[in-house]
Amino acid sequence: MSETYEKLGAFYLGKQYDLSQNELRDELLLYDSKDLLTHGVCFGMTGSGKTGLSVCLLEEALIDGIPVIAIDPKGDLANLLLNFPNLRPKDFEPWVQESTARQKGLTKKEFASNQAALWKKGIGQWGQDGERIQKLRDSAEFSIYTPGSEAGLPVSMLKSFNAPSEELRNDREQMRDRVQAASSSILGLMGIDADPVQSREHILLSLILDKAWRAGRNLSLPQVIQQIQKPPVERVGVFELEDFYPAGDRMGLAMALNNLLASPGFEVWMQGEALDLDKMLYTPEGKPRISIFSIAHLGDAERMFFVSSLLGETLSWMRRQSGTTSLRAMLYMDEIYGYLPPTANPPSKKPLMTLMKQARAFGLGVLLSTQNPKDLDYKALSNAGTWFIGRLQTDRDRDRVLDGLEGAAAGSGAEFDRQEMENQISGLDKRVFLLYNVHDDRPTAFHTRWALSYLSGPLTREQIEVLMADHKGAAVVVEAPAADTVPDEPARPSLGDGVPEYFLPVDSLGPADAKLAYEPVLMGASRLRFSDVRKKVDEPREIVAWTPFDDGPTPVDWEHAEEIEIDPGDLEPEPRGSSAEYSAPPKQAQRVRSYKTWEKRFATWIYANQRLTLYKCAQLKQVSRPSEDERAFRIRLEHLAREKRDALADKLRKRYVPKIARLDDRVRKAQQRVQKEKEQAKTSVLQSTFSIGATVLGALFGNKLASATNVRRAGTAARAISRAGRERSDVGRAAENLEALEQQLADLQVEFDEEVATTEDAIDVLNEEFETVQIRPKKTDIQVRICALVWMPYWKGPSGSREQAWG
Repeated sequence: MSETYEKLGAFYLGKQYDLSQNELRDELLLYDSKDLLTHGVCFGMTGSGKTGLSVCLLEEALIDGIPVIAIDPKGDLANLLLNFPNLRPKDFEPWVQESTARQKGLTKKEFASNQAALWKKGIGQWGQDGERIQKLRDSAEFSIYTPGSEAGLPVSMLKSFNAPSEELRNDREQMRDRVQAASSSILGLMGIDADPVQSREHILLSLILDKAWRAGRNLSLPQVIQQIQKPPVERVGVFELEDFYPAGDRMGLAMALNNLLASPGFEVWMQGEALDLDKMLYTPEGKPRISIFSIAHLGDAERMFFVSSLLGETLSWMRRQSGTTSLRAMLYMDEIYGYLPPTANPPSKKPLMTLMKQARAFGLGVLLSTQNPKDLDYKALSNAGTWFIGRLQTDRDRDRVLDGLEGAAAGSGAEFDRQEMENQISGLDKRVFLLYNVHDDRPTAFHTRWALSYLSGPLTREQIEVLMADHKGAAVVVEAPAADTVPDEPARPSLGDGVPEYFLPVDSLGPADAKLAYEPVLMGASRLRFSDVRKKVDEPREIVAWTPFDDGPTPVDWEHAEEIEIDPGDLEPEPRGSSAEYSAPPKQAQRVRSYKTWEKRFATWIYANQRLTLYKCAQLKQVSRPSEDERAFRIRLEHLAREKRDALADKLRKRYVPKIARLDDRVRKAQQRVQKEKEQAKTSVLQSTFSIGATVLGALFGNKLASATNVRRAGTAARAISRAGRERSDVGRAAENLEALEQQLADLQVEFDEEVATTEDAIDVLNEEFETVQIRPKKTDIQVRICALVWMPYWKGPSGSREQAWG
């Protein structure tokens, strides 16, 4: 089949599908890549197969040598890197979901073997094999970028405010949109929802960017902060600058932006590759790339900041390209919700609308994917020539699609039968899509092919880090020196005057062939207090934490800090031994003034991150003590619960014991009565037996004179029999009375036991969900004792291996 579908410019997406018979047809679904120049949209509810279709389409683009920019808000697109030509179980094992394996009663290894077999069978059924997977791998370079994180490849945003291309600067409307989008992005990152017309913050930022960009000058965030303080304009409209936006107020905006720039964790936005579309679409050797921008880890404001910046750079790149009628590159965005809404105007909307209107002339195809058609602006839908329609959630979604299709058909002059289209959309199964293409005569239903990439599901940051480890450069291996050479002993670095410096004590003996090596870190020690009068909490604490130095522009990030259990008084002023090796600290760590800044940031980190967490039990109205963890608190509550349960049980006993005692006494007397009645009945039976026996003997062997006596005996015997019958009846009644009393006693005991059990259930501490109460320290209750460079000792082996030398 490979000779059939491997055609230049044709995307093999699956096979045509007969909706009336619900079965596959033999005809392949080959999508002409140049049709994507009129852009596309993909709709489908969760479980429709929308992600699989999108992955297949991207695979085909890469096999066809088309570079891709992919924006991934969920983490699914990283699956494109999970392509295994050999289809071996060990290739799948690191990426299978362990929870899924457990649900199926399999080990992770067994499940990986099943998945490998499933994938081999699946691609085989669609005429594909490991060679095609290898072709995919060889066709492009795969990269995952994680802006704001170092899990994948970081993206430097310092150049996000580069001047647009000359072509864009000469287009007044496009230039205005680019300036407004950049200003909205900056303010959005600061948490300011600013109107471009009404907000003076937005107007000022737009003036600063517009003036610099029209002169062809780039601006970094620090330069933006400086120009907020001293704007390059004297008037805003008809008002003097000071009347429109006084210096004091501008300083507040500058400080807010500076705080963002200086905030822990923000420096990662300044590291990594610049946002350069040329480099992200092709390698230095000219090989196509797929650059996946994974943004699932970001907050909403950060996502919008990055996406709008990326779209702005895409516009600038597009403007630099020559016109073409072929697909030059592809921009794909998964889950477009919130970025191109029908009513609101987020910073991402205008650049996206511009791309949908103009990108086709420059060879850039745009494909947008979403679950709900109402997520997309109607004008954007009318600019889409290709529609992939899967199973939809509601009739309202279907109607929205039909309205959009009707508008798109009218705009292109194509025929459109709404009723027929509605019937087709209503009968779609999983992985079955309806392809509406303005370049085709009629819609086509098709079933998606099996993806070459392993669809593991959204990947975590840790998994992305594994995938990108090689792209970040191989780890440096310290080799043992040759036997005939002796390396120079590194001297202890000389620090500036006044730089606080300590050494962690060496608490272990290293291997015989190891030597002591010191690594510099920044360490802080602080006393703080958690106090809350209402909760009767007054808890002092001492925090000691350290964070590594970094060689980047921001050498210290307290967000990477780790707490360490050490008394600051145990730090030593000098190292152990004179032959230790030292790693050089960064230059900023050798200047005393740096430590004042880092000390303030340490206090800020403590205030932001240190919490005293208490647990609250609503049932028992108890709050944990400051020194209690959840386990200790639960144990204490179990004892309290037992005490409360026992107290309630005592109350129950006081109520039930007299009742039980009275019934017990009646049962005892009833038992005695039954026994007495049984004995009387037994005596009566014996007497009646003797009387009957004497009468019978007299009648058989007596003479005539004895006949009168026999008659009297017969009467006595009859009376004895009657009395025995009455006694037996008395026994039965006494037994019934005893049984009734015993049942009453048993019922009362059950009632008592049930009330005790209810009491125990009402205080079920083991299953109690505790509320958490968090107390943060006041800033005035944080006293930094030490902020210093501290040398951490390691035992370093001949091969470069290291092990910790402190306790």
